[in-house]
Amino acid sequence: MSLSQVATRQAPEAIGPYSQAIKAGGFLFTAGQIALDPGNGKIAEGGIVEQTERVMQNLTAVLQAAGVDWNSVVKTTVFLTDLGDFPVFNEVYGRYLGSARPARSTVQVSALPRNGRVEIELVARLAE
Repeated sequence: MSLSQVATRQAPEAIGPYSQAIKAGGFLFTAGQIALDPGNGKIAEGGIVEQTERVMQNLTAVLQAAGVDWNSVVKTTVFLTDLGDFPVFNEVYGRYLGSARPARSTVQVSALPRNGRVEIELVARLAE
């Protein structure tokens, strides 16, 4: 099975020894995205709404670079530093998904890179 990297300037560049996403075996596996603005490399200002918006924009760009959209997503994993943010996060997340309903896990973590409040990774099925 061959592995193929996916990269776009519309999402933050990998800042370590990893890829924005990898195509493998008919699926796309993304790295976790935090609320980094790809233009300036800084975390989105504001609270959970602004950070979730930025994360979803970043993931949308990675999906588009791979030739798929949210309807191809089969699983997301969400990391929140405060589960109290979940209702607001969920509203923003749902707007980006539209009618897509991937499986999802959501966990609270003690900290995220750059003091972010939310991180999301996903798996999507590639077009045949």
